Amino acid sequence: MKSSRHAGHFFILNLTSIIRLISIVILSLLLVSILIGTLTSLKPGYRVSSSAVNEAAKQFSSKTLYKLLLSDSQLLEQNLPKETERPVSNIVFEMLTNVRFEDPRSFLGRELPGFEIFDSKILVAGDGANYTNMPIESVPPDSTLHANDPETRNTDKLEGHNRTAEDEKQQPSRTTGGKKRVYIYFTHTRESFLPYLKGVTNPDLAQHSKINVTKVGERLQQDLGDKGIGAVADTTDILTLLDKNGMQYYQAYQESRNVMASAMRKDRNLQYFIDIHRDSRRKKDTTVVINGKSYAKIAFVIGGEHPNWEKNAKVAADLHNLLKKKYKNVSRGVILKKGATTNGKFNQDLSGNSLLIEVGGVDNTFEEMYRTMDAFADVFADYYWQAQSVNGGRNTETGKN
Repeated sequence: MKSSRHAGHFFILNLTSIIRLISIVILSLLLVSILIGTLTSLKPGYRVSSSAVNEAAKQFSSKTLYKLLLSDSQLLEQNLPKETERPVSNIVFEMLTNVRFEDPRSFLGRELPGFEIFDSKILVAGDGANYTNMPIESVPPDSTLHANDPETRNTDKLEGHNRTAEDEKQQPSRTTGGKKRVYIYFTHTRESFLPYLKGVTNPDLAQHSKINVTKVGERLQQDLGDKGIGAVADTTDILTLLDKNGMQYYQAYQESRNVMASAMRKDRNLQYFIDIHRDSRRKKDTTVVINGKSYAKIAFVIGGEHPNWEKNAKVAADLHNLLKKKYKNVSRGVILKKGATTNGKFNQDLSGNSLLIEVGGVDNTFEEMYRTMDAFADVFADYYWQAQSVNGGRNTETGKN
């Protein structure tokens, strides 16, 4: 009898231990799932590799994952049985796996070396804009920063640089009264164009101390002046400052930030700040023909690594829409960039009216880019004077006239 009682107690003790063990295993699985979801929701710089995605996927049956993949496609979803329900929402699935069905880059982006460079988001898409033709910021080899300028060609008249007598005679109906309202600068000052560089075919080597994007900014300054809007093009060579301070190319925005901040302190009348770059993409992605004339396309780039980026995005979206109405397809859209592999601010945290625009690409000519600056100045003037009317002529950043 004693043996039987002891055996019964032994059985009950083991059953309790088993239940406790099962509870611990279930709780551990839940904690692991929560941890995986948290880690994959972190910023790219702190995120683990996509092995976390595999671990999270193991928590679902193959049938469940199959339904998830099908249910996000409207075409394939039509073939699902009527009673089929999504086992988990897209939002929850994205939190667990960091996979976004509408963005195919999220499936492989953490596994392909260098792929995170293109980890941007299209806020407003221009015609034909997609994730295969996003703007590319080339990084020249260190050797080019200290080398002599390449030999130039086709620079005797710099196509389109000379303004017509008609342009010079036109007097704007409204002016800023001599006050400078737009500040134009160039973080990557020496970005140049292959048609003007003899013997250079590599986009990364398209660099020149004189034949570069500063001429595009000077054209915009002239165009805005024709519209009555005072502007200044600051051609400070940021690369010279980098070399002087022993800094690297990737630190260019630190130096241009100092230049921009200094300008803001010296002239409180400045309202808008435009950093002009050129894309490294080839001509098919950066050029459009309108009424038989070739224009360089532009793209608005917004840094998402500061709390007020939506203000900058709103200005960019408004200008994009104005361009779309008057100069169809000149704008490639508004791109949001953030993450571990990019600057993420582009000095735009200094002002809600700060923009970065990519004008053309390495294959574009000054004639095409000047034509685009004329168009941009045209719509910018409409935007500017409308904003002045709404704000009673006050500086939208400082509240001063």
